[in-house]
Amino acid sequence: MVKIKNLLILIIVLLAVFGVLLAVAELPPYGMADNPIHNQVSERYIEKSLDDTGVLDMVTSIVLDYRAYDTMFETIVLFTSTLAVVLTLKPIKKEEDGK
Repeated sequence: MVKIKNLLILIIVLLAVFGVLLAVAELPPYGMADNPIHNQVSERYIEKSLDDTGVLDMVTSIVLDYRAYDTMFETIVLFTSTLAVVLTLKPIKKEEDGK
């Protein structure tokens, strides 16, 4: 039973590593002028953030207005992962029979 469990864990880890390697292989080359990061989104944030949001600080307008849901879900993921670690590391109390 233990060997089957270890084999299953190994297969899952290998599949995860394979998936990550496939995703990294599909990334655009670093430093190319036509990469998606060099599109019109950054220009819109810089030029129109004051008109769209009314906030003087551009970073605050991006984080709290344009990307509010993204920031909220990142916080939820961090909270959930912290809770999972705490629950995993919590010692298990076993009840004694007959006492």
